[in-house]
Amino acid sequence: MKIQNNQFLSIEQLQAKYFTQAEQSRKIAGESGVSFSDLLNKTAKAAESAGEVKFSKHAANRLAERNIELTDNQKERLQEGTMKAGLKGIHESLVLVDQLAFIVNVPNNTVVTAMKQTETDENVFTNIDGAVIM
Repeated sequence: MKIQNNQFLSIEQLQAKYFTQAEQSRKIAGESGVSFSDLLNKTAKAAESAGEVKFSKHAANRLAERNIELTDNQKERLQEGTMKAGLKGIHESLVLVDQLAFIVNVPNNTVVTAMKQTETDENVFTNIDGAVIM
């Protein structure tokens, strides 16, 4: 058994070192005047407002070719489904909205492709790691 010889001679020296560091950390957090929950809420709201789903060029072409027009309600549900997928840690998600299927790259908030569910071959989707049904 190897005994380490630390530079601390007493419990008081240990307390002084580590409690002083904790005290300084609290002061820094207190000086900014922002609590953790405030910072978390602010970050979540910023991500929500900035996180509007975009459509890749390929997806936009598919929507046009297939004469698919999204209503505001469908766009909102697609956005909500993408956000839910992100909260679950999904990276490539199938999001089903009404009779429409979207493959979404969640980290980039980008729809990669879009189709009507009736147009899918045997209802098989590949290269996804999760699905959200809205």
